[in-house]
Amino acid sequence: MPDLPVLSVVDQRILGCLLEKERTVPGSYPMTLNALRSACNQTSSREPVVSYDEPLVQQACRDLKERGLIRIVWADRGPRTLKYHQLLAEQLDLAEDARALLTVLLLRGPQAAGELRTRTERLHAFADRADVEATLERMAAEEAPLVRALPRRAGERDPRWVHLLGETPTDEPAVAAVAGPELDLATRDDRVRSAYDLVAPAYADALVDELDDQPFERWLLDRVVRLAGGAPVVEAGCGPGHVTAYLADRGAIATGVDLTAGMVEQARARFPQASYDVGDLRRLMRPATADGWGAVLAWYSLVHTAPGEMTDVIASLVRPLRPGGWLVYAGHAGTGVVRREEWFGADVDLDFVLQEPGAVALLLERAGLVDVEWYRRAPITARGETTERCYVLGRTAR
Repeated sequence: MPDLPVLSVVDQRILGCLLEKERTVPGSYPMTLNALRSACNQTSSREPVVSYDEPLVQQACRDLKERGLIRIVWADRGPRTLKYHQLLAEQLDLAEDARALLTVLLLRGPQAAGELRTRTERLHAFADRADVEATLERMAAEEAPLVRALPRRAGERDPRWVHLLGETPTDEPAVAAVAGPELDLATRDDRVRSAYDLVAPAYADALVDELDDQPFERWLLDRVVRLAGGAPVVEAGCGPGHVTAYLADRGAIATGVDLTAGMVEQARARFPQASYDVGDLRRLMRPATADGWGAVLAWYSLVHTAPGEMTDVIASLVRPLRPGGWLVYAGHAGTGVVRREEWFGADVDLDFVLQEPGAVALLLERAGLVDVEWYRRAPITARGETTERCYVLGRTAR
């Protein structure tokens, strides 16, 4: 086997897409530049989700052609359009099983054997997880290894595997590795409840119209209403109710639940188009009128939750979803804790925990959700935001 090519993250996405589409949609392969760009920017089966523009993809393809990893051809029918064909599988002399695994590793980063088996179903039929593991071990034993196993992290049963064709995001924080608020849960909950009760009117005044200046969030919430398909939705940790009300205004049967009575009072007074109850999101029940929630939103409601708690909390939010129901997470992106002792003009004692979107996405997958996708956006400085924002969603199996 020749020396392995070293691929940038853009190269990896482009070649992964070409490898995938050659097998899944052979009728439209080789791919036009526009089709390839769309494949790179897919919001499903891609981690992370990206937004490449046409010049970026075109320049990367030129570079890959110069390195013998892509062939550019003319369309054999219709308008004379340039199309792109990958040569990586030929250069590496990949068997079909190895090709399938490498494709998904290029598109989604480090993954365990069980995840890889599920995600390669359209590319190659592995008999079971052991079959995947045997193929990975064969790829790792090559003279120029294509993959390697990463050290197990806390709470992981199986190691994740990563390709060796270039830099990959293997250093996302372990689920329980970042220290969170060092308080017992009862004390932490009391502090949160007390603080939010204290600031409820001022907090509601500040957030009542925030969605007016947040086009991405409006797009995502509109999409959640569609994904719920008419089934009831609940915002677990609804605060002053503006997000729940937005969902109701878009036609959803929307309920808000919050730990803090003061916030529920604000929500009922300001947004009567939805219903609100005092409750703990960790004890979320199914709706009385349906077999489960069409969507559960944890919209900035886990910002005081330490990473070590997240597995159990997410499990409690997944449990009352209906088959095909969606969990939607929103929070502050990053690592570490931001401490606030003054907030909305009041003295408080609160820790805000930042979570990396990749780590949250991994937790959703571990909870059994599929079609997991995540987004990260820059702060809107005109609104006084100082942190990047993280959005993750996934659905239960049907």
